[in-house]
Amino acid sequence: MQVDHLIIGQGICGTFLSWYLHKAKKSFIIIDEANYNTASRVAAGIINPVTGRRIVTTWMIDQVLPFAQNAYADLGREIGITAIEQKNIIDFFPTPQMKVAFHHRHAEDCQYLSIPSEQTKWKDFFNDDFGFGEINPCYLVNITGILSEYRSRFQQQIREEVFDNTLLRIINDGIEYQDIIASSIIFCEGAAGVDNPYFQLLPFAPNKGEIIWIECKGLPSSNIFKHGMNLVPWEKDIFWVGSSYEWKFENHLPTEAFREKTIFNLKRWLKIPFTILDHKASIRPATVERRPFAGFHPIQKTIGIFNGMGTKGCSLSPYFASQFVEHLAKGLPLSSDIDILRFKNILSKRSPHSP
Repeated sequence: MQVDHLIIGQGICGTFLSWYLHKAKKSFIIIDEANYNTASRVAAGIINPVTGRRIVTTWMIDQVLPFAQNAYADLGREIGITAIEQKNIIDFFPTPQMKVAFHHRHAEDCQYLSIPSEQTKWKDFFNDDFGFGEINPCYLVNITGILSEYRSRFQQQIREEVFDNTLLRIINDGIEYQDIIASSIIFCEGAAGVDNPYFQLLPFAPNKGEIIWIECKGLPSSNIFKHGMNLVPWEKDIFWVGSSYEWKFENHLPTEAFREKTIFNLKRWLKIPFTILDHKASIRPATVERRPFAGFHPIQKTIGIFNGMGTKGCSLSPYFASQFVEHLAKGLPLSSDIDILRFKNILSKRSPHSP
């Protein structure tokens, strides 16, 4: 079988990269093992334009936010689901200092921040000691629905199996893998990229996140609620709660410490009862400089990567997938912020001819 591109991984990166290849009339095959604990499959799907204790705007948000909104709406129409909804964040201030910081930031730049006048609106649901602000607009991406329905829509182009690096062969002007011949292979494998023999020298900085799902009947699903942790509408009466950021971890498994801490904090915050339904953990493919990896190996020029979105995968993936496909189809340059040629010297230290 001959195709234009072989893609490894059908998380949010692999999905959007293949989607834009499809729109550019380029053929592809995706190999994905359907691991349901990958970062894409357990992520909440929040697109939040501000970040951190300093409440600063996230990198490139003015460009990626409107692009993502249109991209998800377009993809949703194609696969027959609502792929994105506006769900503004109600940001409860956990301390007086955070309230002061939010108000100060709002006075400086209120593009994405507001301070609702009705400060008692959520009193029946939450213990609220210091008030709240609102982050607007924020969006909630239906990642679970997207990955599932996309898999059904393109089932002929997706193989559910484990990719075996030892079977990859570099041939003239392309690659060969089992019965597949392609002009390139592009790895969109998330945290597994840390061990990829062609890209393991890139400065990945994986971190672990843990999540709990609760049932909380009566809690409104109109917003995402934040109080140190995020409380995100998932399904009817079910909410995603998390997540943690662990830079040092022994394994990818959920921990009792996170579960106990989260339950304790929820009981202090929520006024209505809840039930724990599930608890999972996953490894995020973050990077040291908090910028994605995209492009082709400086020596093995038919072997590419699209990875390293970290916690911003939902907002960054559509924008840079489109740019990557423009690079592939039309030869347009990749942004220097994401092009892995910025690590040319590192990647050229050795030339892997086979894993």
